[in-house]
Amino acid sequence: MRRILILLLLGSVGLLGDAIPLEEHSARRERLRKEIDGGILILMGSTEPEHGDLRTPFFQESNFQYLTGWSEPGAILVAAAGKETLFIPPRDEKRERWTGAKADPHGSRIQELTGFTDVRPAGSFEADLPGLVEGAGTIYTLLDEPYSEKLRALLPLRPFDDAAGVIGRLRMKKSAAELALLRRSIEVTIEAHRAAWKRMEPGLYEYQIAATMSNVYFDAGCGRHAYAPIVGSGPNSVILHYSRNSRRIDAGELVLMDAGAECAHYAADITRTVPVTGKFSKRQREIYKIVLGAQAAVIAAVKPGMSLGRSGSNSLYTIGYDYINSHGKDRNGERLGQYFTHGIGHHVGLDVHDANDPSEALAAGMVITIEPGIYIPEENIGIRIEDMVLVTGDGAQVLTPDLPREIRDIERAVRKGS
Repeated sequence: MRRILILLLLGSVGLLGDAIPLEEHSARRERLRKEIDGGILILMGSTEPEHGDLRTPFFQESNFQYLTGWSEPGAILVAAAGKETLFIPPRDEKRERWTGAKADPHGSRIQELTGFTDVRPAGSFEADLPGLVEGAGTIYTLLDEPYSEKLRALLPLRPFDDAAGVIGRLRMKKSAAELALLRRSIEVTIEAHRAAWKRMEPGLYEYQIAATMSNVYFDAGCGRHAYAPIVGSGPNSVILHYSRNSRRIDAGELVLMDAGAECAHYAADITRTVPVTGKFSKRQREIYKIVLGAQAAVIAAVKPGMSLGRSGSNSLYTIGYDYINSHGKDRNGERLGQYFTHGIGHHVGLDVHDANDPSEALAAGMVITIEPGIYIPEENIGIRIEDMVLVTGDGAQVLTPDLPREIRDIERAVRKGS
């Protein structure tokens, strides 16, 4: 019944398309134009190989997606005060036999389709560029993209600045529409984790568990994994970004599953660590309780003004680290803080590690993960618990409470296969 209800919910909006209203994309561009104050933004979307990508479907560059909602390849955005132009490639029937039909820049409904009043063929970009930048100040673009060098060559006398920080600050706070899409990706991801628990048993391979989770994503209409799924059993549970998923799972081990769906461009990121036979050992239980306690302490401290950074009086990382370092010991009697080897969390949105400005403190409307972990190679114990959290006006709301994290609930769910 749970699965049917979620599929009905997800089916109400096409997950493969862009579900953010064009008006919201337009408002984002307006805010950005105010931020660059007399400058001009030039962004180029992702391109498509001549015959498509044989491994991965086309996905738009996330900053371009955020500002335009345009999901076709080869587009260019030019935005300045009072004017904005979208360039898109002309139709190519021969190429479309390989990669599918595309929009026509001269089409009668192109303004309605794109949300831009000025749509031009991409072939005219270089010729039109001098007129578009006339009277503008600094050129803002993504300086780490290869195309920035081409822009510098086309505009050799213009000052350039990186647009990544400006766009990142806008992307940090999620709108109501974005939160709705994030919640949908979360629901699918929770169902994927539950399906993995249901199948879990000794003798299976990690890739079989990963495949079970993937099937849930794609059956729900989601476009792709938010990141390569991590299914680490036994000794692999201590490898932070382990993704080979090739080992056979044995009885008595822990399985760390860090996996998330990307639906309608928005990512989810959830980690759970479960005992393959449905029962934590005494030592596994001890370490798990410490990680869970650290996570609870950090979530309780999340509020506007706090930081994901590793230092400062407002550091959430410090709260998690201090908790771990003051609870439990390793085999040699040493503190466990040395086994917490990564950050306490990150922003989530269009990208699983979403664009942000690290100098900015947390504020209401931001969505982050809280993910403390302990990884002890000598004991083949790696435990991470990761949940997504919405920063509110005075605290935090956990967005992923429906996936159990208490020991008794996990043991019951894995034993019952539900």
